[in-house]
Amino acid sequence: MVYSTADKNRLEIANDAVTAAAILAWTWILYYAFTQGIQRILFTITFLGSIMLVYLGNELIEAYEDGDKLGLVGLSLSAIITAVTTAYMITFYNELLRVRVGTALPREYVIAAAFFLVILYLSYRAYGLSFLAVIVGVILYGLYGNYVPGILRHAGFSVNRMMSIMVLDFQGVYGSISRIIATWVALFLLYAGLMRGFGAFDLIMRIGLRSANYVRSGVALSAVTSSIIIGSITGSQAANTAITGSFTIPLMKETGMKGETAGGIESVASTGGQIMPPIMGAAAFVMASLLGITYVDVIIAGIIPAMIFYGSVTFAVHYKGIGQLRDQTTKIDVESQFEEQMSQKEFVIQCLRFGIPFALLIYVLGILQYTVLTAALYTIVAMFVTGFGFPLVQTATEGGDLPAEFVSLLGDAATGFREGAMILAPIAIIIAAINGVVDVFTASGIPGILSLALLDLSGGVMLTAVILAMVISIVLGMGMPTVAAYVIVAALIAPALIQQFFVPDLAAHFFVLYAAILSGLTPPIAIAVVVATGIAESNFWRTAHEALKISAPIYVLPFAFIYNPELVVGGFGVETFFSGLIALAGALGISHGLNYYGSFYHESLFVEYPIRAVFFVLGVLAMVYPDTTIRLGCVAVIFVLMGVQLQKPIRERVSQRSATDSINAVED
Repeated sequence: MVYSTADKNRLEIANDAVTAAAILAWTWILYYAFTQGIQRILFTITFLGSIMLVYLGNELIEAYEDGDKLGLVGLSLSAIITAVTTAYMITFYNELLRVRVGTALPREYVIAAAFFLVILYLSYRAYGLSFLAVIVGVILYGLYGNYVPGILRHAGFSVNRMMSIMVLDFQGVYGSISRIIATWVALFLLYAGLMRGFGAFDLIMRIGLRSANYVRSGVALSAVTSSIIIGSITGSQAANTAITGSFTIPLMKETGMKGETAGGIESVASTGGQIMPPIMGAAAFVMASLLGITYVDVIIAGIIPAMIFYGSVTFAVHYKGIGQLRDQTTKIDVESQFEEQMSQKEFVIQCLRFGIPFALLIYVLGILQYTVLTAALYTIVAMFVTGFGFPLVQTATEGGDLPAEFVSLLGDAATGFREGAMILAPIAIIIAAINGVVDVFTASGIPGILSLALLDLSGGVMLTAVILAMVISIVLGMGMPTVAAYVIVAALIAPALIQQFFVPDLAAHFFVLYAAILSGLTPPIAIAVVVATGIAESNFWRTAHEALKISAPIYVLPFAFIYNPELVVGGFGVETFFSGLIALAGALGISHGLNYYGSFYHESLFVEYPIRAVFFVLGVLAMVYPDTTIRLGCVAVIFVLMGVQLQKPIRERVSQRSATDSINAVED
């Protein structure tokens, strides 16, 4: 679309207005974090309304740029309804909360219905039709549950009752998980936005690429490292795949990697970032709240599984890299991949600039064990100090233009505020919808029904039950952001495992979290693979196939939590560490069997595939089987088979080197 000068001016003013609104919203959130001067529910109302209005402003600009007239109308109405609903809920907060509990005026039901329609509309714009269909299906189930046959039947809710559950009773869209997002998660996403605004994501990419020059498959491994770090912060597989994949996938392809392999690697790495401490895609905060334990307990429980994931994926990606890039010996010119050059001195300064706030976060949370809110505040303050301080000191010592540098940094900070709001808003909106879904399910007794149904379908056999639980969790996850996926499976599936099969609470919650996240890699939804496929310009099914081979140990790992709960329960002790080492060895066996680039003894499928299957079965048993002796035996067999396999290429390289030396000696 060609814009006139007047249109460009209007767009610039609109963009500045959205940025200013984002800054105001974050100022309010930071003020609450410092003072906690109002009730948490009331703050959640203002939080959700303000962050939705910022998001709507950004969406309106995009709709105008795309010439989407219908979208402009829908978004404008949504903005008006959001503003009116937020103002009304604030104005009549005490009356609705304390005076007219369970009842409402006719106009309030209308306002609640309109606001929930806005939530649905924005969820559709952010996450597509499949998610909208699920939410609508739950609403219809709540309204017409009396027509549902079998054990899922319930009395059904009236429309007014449904609106009370969703909005007016300060549950639903303003419920407990929305309050966690408002008071805990939001500040970490501001931290993510500021990191991006100040250029930390660029630094992470450079670190990954620099490591690529020291490892033969380094280009692929750099994608894994950078995607895992960034993905842990963003809290969305799809968003992380888009952010890092737009850089790493083309680079992998340029160095000889097949498009489907590059897309598979990126989608797996972006998914794995969601389980990487200390942020864990923000799910760690919600898990701590639901289980009534400290955030540090969750992080400690997540360390060993995260290392198993990272080790197995690194192993698989290394094989992919040297299998497809085995002739590549050229060093990567890291700086040529970026618009701005960075000297070694500047690289060290930037590492300190962004490393200090992150180190402070780890220290305050892990060592001092302050509250999540306090730790987030300290981290953001440190981010401002180092984000502004390092460049200003550097400019002053080099005799540069301090005022100009300060203005530039203000622009970076403003960009960070807006980026943080754009990361946060879709998550806050989908959590509001999911909160409503969970409340409808709870009111209709579905968690208890599912628990009994799972016991009945499995025949009381735990293995059958956990397989069914994984399938259901993957379906319910549907490529949603990590927090949203976890919330819904934690409410519906985890209680069944805990109540009917006596799985430890933490093990059950880690099981459903990992399973729900895997929806991003599991066809036909596989949202992370979809995004990676678009960037790689590859075939979806072949890319998904590569992603599944690389991520296979992650599909087994949740079962290890069930049968060897010491992996996540009981802290970071000797038993946990030893069991983790065995599980890691099993995961490496699976990765080796599925991804090893060399031939298996000779070029025969009748030998190759059975041996791959043997590695897979041994790896699964080493990870999952509850008897330590059998697990150790499987690990021993894995290493013996690997040693036998690796002897042939080693002998070939030695023979080739000897032949080369002989030729050189003759020539001399």
